[in-house]
Amino acid sequence: MNPRSYLHSPIALRHALLLIVGALHSLAFAPYPLPAWALPYVQIACLAFLARHTLQAESARNVARHAGLFGFAQFSAGLYWLTISMHQYGGMPLLMAIAALLLFAAALSLFGVLACLLAWRLLRDRIRPEPVAVILAALAWASCWTLGEWLRGTLFTGFPWLNIGYAHVEGVLAPWAALSGVYGVAWLAAFASAAIALLILGRKTGHDVQSASALALSLATGLAGMGLSYISWSSPYGEPVLIRLVQGNISQAEKFDPAHIEQGIRDYMMLTRLAPKETGQEPALTVLPETVVPLLQDRVPPEVWEHWINIARERDTTLLMGLPLRDRIDGRDRYTNSTVAFDGNTQVDDIINARLPLRYDKVHLVPFGEFIPTGFRWFVEMMSIPLGDFNRGAPQQPPMPIAGQMVASNICYEDVFGEEIIQSVRGDTGHGGASILVNVSNLAWFGESWALRQHLQISRMRALETARPMLRATNTGMTAAIAPDGTVRAVLQAHVKGVLDVEVQGTSGITPYVRWANTPVLLWCALLIAVTIWPSRSRSSKRSA
Repeated sequence: MNPRSYLHSPIALRHALLLIVGALHSLAFAPYPLPAWALPYVQIACLAFLARHTLQAESARNVARHAGLFGFAQFSAGLYWLTISMHQYGGMPLLMAIAALLLFAAALSLFGVLACLLAWRLLRDRIRPEPVAVILAALAWASCWTLGEWLRGTLFTGFPWLNIGYAHVEGVLAPWAALSGVYGVAWLAAFASAAIALLILGRKTGHDVQSASALALSLATGLAGMGLSYISWSSPYGEPVLIRLVQGNISQAEKFDPAHIEQGIRDYMMLTRLAPKETGQEPALTVLPETVVPLLQDRVPPEVWEHWINIARERDTTLLMGLPLRDRIDGRDRYTNSTVAFDGNTQVDDIINARLPLRYDKVHLVPFGEFIPTGFRWFVEMMSIPLGDFNRGAPQQPPMPIAGQMVASNICYEDVFGEEIIQSVRGDTGHGGASILVNVSNLAWFGESWALRQHLQISRMRALETARPMLRATNTGMTAAIAPDGTVRAVLQAHVKGVLDVEVQGTSGITPYVRWANTPVLLWCALLIAVTIWPSRSRSSKRSA
């Protein structure tokens, strides 16, 4: 087909619609411009569009093309903010930053392509109007899609951003997170999308009643989710504690600029020192963002640390802050992106020599930002991004006992990985588990983009999975306090200086997801795919006989 005839063909219209719907799908992962209540429905409807095109495709090539276009548009639009860090703050030429984004989007879309190809091959010529067959088809599609999501979140250190489960931190599927985590929620959402697609295909053949069986089952899971919302997976731990979250709003252009570093630190000191709104309501814990001190601790003048200690003493608070640390171990320097906690009784030398007992070193580092993947040093050298190579922290690090609570911190990108966050909660608080989760971030790299709101949605999912309060202290937003049921109790406006004083009740108790992680969902998906494969093998054996 020549280009002119292609542009006027139904095929071109179909491809254009897949791109449009894929881009629309990217809007389902955070409120604005869409309202929060609409996100689950938009996500399911958009994926149903892809499912219908996959299940009725005539060839594997068409399946791959359709899924590739959908995923390419979703990730190009949903992750557009990566170009801000690469171009505006990294110094990469704009065209090259856009090219890097598009290549990354194309690579991420391959996981959806593989999922759709597997579903198509399993279900090709096997979607019959009987209710059982329709339900099995929806089960197979959901399992293939979920495995694709899991692979994307696991391989090559993982990138689970825009997992479809994050569109459902509100709505009837949200309560399932405590049982099955974000991948379980993703499975239910994918099942609903397949049910809608199969209903549409069934109506074309006059079998709409039979084809509605999968949709009926999907609606039942939604009703079950409403019932699950009444189950409490946690109980109060200790007494409520007043916590201050600090947002300094230091622009990325100034944060690591030697001419502005001192002013940025002074701004955070001023915010930390602010008196509480009510006399006697001093925060017991004050949380400051990632790299609030953007220098290695032993390069900071001792009088600066003395000033921080004095603030902690004056305000009678424990300071928890993010900063890069350097240790000298076996004659070698070791660098970590860390959080440390200290109070008014801390010695300056203990900070400078990284001898603080309350410390967390980041485990899951960001490729290209905190470590350089093999063979990609040339790419990093094209950008002027500081702090490019860190060491990983130990996989198991105990929470910090502060103000009668067990506080587990995670740094920026780490809370995207629910299977890693639950490590700090396991064992319950009576055996060292966390009662409060704290995320410290610096998303100034991404300007005034969707990244801030998308990250807030991700943190809400972590609260749902663990039944723990999740607190977020960020440089530019979104600084927020999230309840164990995923609701946002309070949030600071993005890109303003301010503090958020909130009373937080820590919790104890183990959700099924914390106990079993992703294992049940993965086994469920593998089992359903095996059940789908088995009949076709049986028929092949009979034909051979």
